[in-house]
Amino acid sequence: MNGNLIVITGPSGVGKGSLVKKLLANSSKYALSISATTRKIREGEENGKDYFFISEKDFDHLIQKNGFLEWAQFAGARYGTLRSEVEQKTKLGQRVILEIELAGARQIMKSSPGAAFIFIAPPNLEVLRDRLLQRGTEGPAEITDRIRIAQEEIAAQAEFDIVLINDDLEASFEQLLNYCESL
Repeated sequence: MNGNLIVITGPSGVGKGSLVKKLLANSSKYALSISATTRKIREGEENGKDYFFISEKDFDHLIQKNGFLEWAQFAGARYGTLRSEVEQKTKLGQRVILEIELAGARQIMKSSPGAAFIFIAPPNLEVLRDRLLQRGTEGPAEITDRIRIAQEEIAAQAEFDIVLINDDLEASFEQLLNYCESL
């Protein structure tokens, strides 16, 4: 499974989701692993498409049954990569993209060191704050918390195989595509 894993992380609001969507639209050889989460569904999201929205109890059950490749607590909710999701897609010959938080990426680094690890960074924290504000999904306290977390995440970027600074979506996508195609 290792050679088929591409782990992408970076601060909330950095544009990971936009870059991953463009990568998936570019080629059918890539597949997104849909994470499970205990957080509330946001407007416009669909269960089974954006995330598997599950209860705390179901999340605990999956932890006990070794149902996650990784899981982490982030911003008051838990997120995890379902082992069954990844195994199903790799059996089909797809290269599975994990769009996950830093703690989860670190778990995958230990369990699957052959995976590719990509960190998406913002040009600076002010740009990141502006993107979070424009997204309109978090209040001021949540944005402050996400910026604090982003500082910690950015400090860990040297742990990754490659760091892409997302200051221009198209240019960043080309860098991401070129890197993934070179694997």
